[in-house]
Amino acid sequence: MICALGAALCYGTASVLQAIAARAATRPGSGAGVDPALLLRAVRQWRYVAGLALDGLGFVLQIVALRALPIYAVGAALAASLAVTAVVAARLLAVRLSPTEWAAVAVVCAGLGMLGLASGQEGDLPGPSLLPWAVPAAALGVLVLGAVGGRLPTRARSLALGLGAGFGFGVVEVAVRLVDDVSPGALVRNPAAYGLLLGGAAAFLLLTSALQKGSVTTAGMVLGETVGPALVGVVWLGDGTRAGLGWLAVTGFVVAVAGSLALARFGEAPEPEPEQLSP
Repeated sequence: MICALGAALCYGTASVLQAIAARAATRPGSGAGVDPALLLRAVRQWRYVAGLALDGLGFVLQIVALRALPIYAVGAALAASLAVTAVVAARLLAVRLSPTEWAAVAVVCAGLGMLGLASGQEGDLPGPSLLPWAVPAAALGVLVLGAVGGRLPTRARSLALGLGAGFGFGVVEVAVRLVDDVSPGALVRNPAAYGLLLGGAAAFLLLTSALQKGSVTTAGMVLGETVGPALVGVVWLGDGTRAGLGWLAVTGFVVAVAGSLALARFGEAPEPEPEQLSP
């Protein structure tokens, strides 16, 4: 759980840096769709590069966590990165958190504490034989969702890109569990390895494109990266809880995700308060 929380810390801080950089890289008059060239412009911003470094560290910690904990526990911890983003935004951007939002941060922490007490070890079932092939197929679906959703009106576009990014991150969570042998030969033969790369790239592309306009629907992203992967882990991969604590795990998952949803606006890395802006 320490690694999962470390990943959330990295991702939550990175999201603030990347959102600022993505907006700085936006060209006047640019469209609202998914813009692959935006990534090339964003990487020229030091904040985006720093965010990528934190994302890389967070990904390593996430892999370690997924090799020891059920997917539902890791997913809820990663959703808690919104609480980290809220605190970082309050500190660095002088964004004011309401009492309700501070309460939501506490709720997230309480939910994660329940999960930490109730979570068992990762499941040891291989899952259906078609599951490794379903992972890259789902990643391709994320790209299609982004391509179609990027052309929708603002509100629908926000929902589509947010959900798509969440699904992409969820694909990564499942793929990590399906990659047991990391030798070069085994990776080349394992379709889940391709799904991991494609799902991660698709998620970052959709999220960066959404942040370009500051309109990512983070609630959809939280649900996309938690609920689906958690079900896959429980139903097909054998994820479970400590004896007699299934109720506590379910409660902790719901509480942590609900608290994260209450902090959804911080997935857009709020702008600093007016008095903090340069003249």
